[in-house]
Amino acid sequence: MAEQYQGESIHSLLGDALRDSADLARKEMALFRTEMTENVRSLAMGLGMMVAAAVFAIVAISLLTEALVEWLATVVHSEALAAFIVAVVMAAIAIGLALYGRSKMTSLTPDRTVRSVQRDAAVFSERVSA
Repeated sequence: MAEQYQGESIHSLLGDALRDSADLARKEMALFRTEMTENVRSLAMGLGMMVAAAVFAIVAISLLTEALVEWLATVVHSEALAAFIVAVVMAAIAIGLALYGRSKMTSLTPDRTVRSVQRDAAVFSERVSA
């Protein structure tokens, strides 16, 4: 009788383990999808900022360069020096926007999902070995 009870108990435990494993896999996939969606949104935001930086740089150069160069040339008495100063300022603005946009981009690696799967694997291996 004890062997029959133990056999049923093992089958019950194995069934529970399989159900728990399937449930855990579904939850891990849901976490993966959620994390990937967040990462793609963040990447899109960063790319949008990079595009904005490029547009700003082009518009700023085309609209302001000539006016600033002409005005600054009257102040510094050199058109070449005025053009250089204006170019440096415009480049600094473009670089600042590009760096800000790059800082908004994140990796697409699902870090939380990887950590969760590693924890689950460790717990599962502890239960199997016990």
